[in-house]
Amino acid sequence: MVLTMKEQLKIGVIGLGCRGSMLMKDVMLPMEGITIAAVCDPYEDRMQAAAKQVEEKNGNTPIMTADYRDILAMPEIDAVIVTTSWQDHIKVSIDAMKAGKYVGCEVGGAYSLEQCWELVRTYEQTGVPCMLMENCCYGRDELMVLNMVKKGVFGEVIHCSGGYQHDLRDEVAYGRENRHYRLENYLNRNAENYPTHELGPIAKVLNINRGNRMVSLVSMASKAAGIHEFLKREKGDSYDLTNAQFAQGDVITTMIKCAHGQTIVLTLDTTLPRGYSRGFRVQGTKAMYLEDNKSLFLDQTHNKFDFTWKEQWNNVEEYREQYDHPIWKQYQKEGIHAGHDGMDWLVFSAFFDAVKKGSQVPIDVYDMASWMAVTALSEESIAKGSAPVMFPDFTDGKWLNPAPVVRGHYCLDEICE
Repeated sequence: MVLTMKEQLKIGVIGLGCRGSMLMKDVMLPMEGITIAAVCDPYEDRMQAAAKQVEEKNGNTPIMTADYRDILAMPEIDAVIVTTSWQDHIKVSIDAMKAGKYVGCEVGGAYSLEQCWELVRTYEQTGVPCMLMENCCYGRDELMVLNMVKKGVFGEVIHCSGGYQHDLRDEVAYGRENRHYRLENYLNRNAENYPTHELGPIAKVLNINRGNRMVSLVSMASKAAGIHEFLKREKGDSYDLTNAQFAQGDVITTMIKCAHGQTIVLTLDTTLPRGYSRGFRVQGTKAMYLEDNKSLFLDQTHNKFDFTWKEQWNNVEEYREQYDHPIWKQYQKEGIHAGHDGMDWLVFSAFFDAVKKGSQVPIDVYDMASWMAVTALSEESIAKGSAPVMFPDFTDGKWLNPAPVVRGHYCLDEICE
């Protein structure tokens, strides 16, 4: 599919819960060249609130509908943003590609491998780009490390780890009141249900789907006790969910092996008291980066601090000027916007830039299928007693000879100065 270069895009937003409404307010509405022409949600109050936001900010009244297919049928819509509940992400994305609309889909995990295959097949049949809106790929530290890896500072990267480590007990426990889908998932599923925040940046570091791929996975789940203790304190023993059997383990650990021998460890930790962390770690033959203490260990530079490493915590700031990614150097000059330390603005800018140019997106359908498949694979591994499971090759061998990189300001596969 080839689109004429556009200066003004008409966008449909499908899903207006907490994430969707926040992205509208803080990211999409303030952006130049973007008109939100239609909004969709099954809840009338959410649609009305979204329409009011659009009217107050940009002056136009968007079409409102509870059926997303109405938006897909609108010929004037250039692209859709999918911010629905997890279970609808892939279905809506597939239907949007079939309708010829660029898709920007929010993150989460897949419910089956067949979903992921259908996503890929639909793209290959239609040629319509679909982008996973993984904002952490555009985090400042993640991009700085990517820049350093591409420049050879880390030598050969051997191991990476990361996690979605975020206390969500309140969000899960009050899922009924907040109409949040996490509650039903945590009651009924046991999986690495939110893998892409940590895996996305790691996949770009390791050239996943572009000369490398993930080949096998093992997941292990701890017992589930955190939500029970939280509900017992907050709502008491008489509340029905307090003594419900939650399927989701409090901590899920997933190990992945790559085709070229690298290993990845992912950690999901959302139902115990803790501080937020993505635990980003990259370790190579010449250097190591640790997110939690903002430290960079360079071989032959920091070896003398072997037993006094606390003295070097936060030393990453010493390397910003030399290694900050070009995306962030420019972003700093223009001014950082709202949304997860500015990451939301960058990932949406990248998506809309591709739509305007009619080009491929920087986080494509093969990335989306591979990263989201971790959820279905981990669920299978846990159910089989933490047995190894094989990772499908959603590229059907194209990872060996990938298509040329689409170079540009928001490229994640090469460093474009």
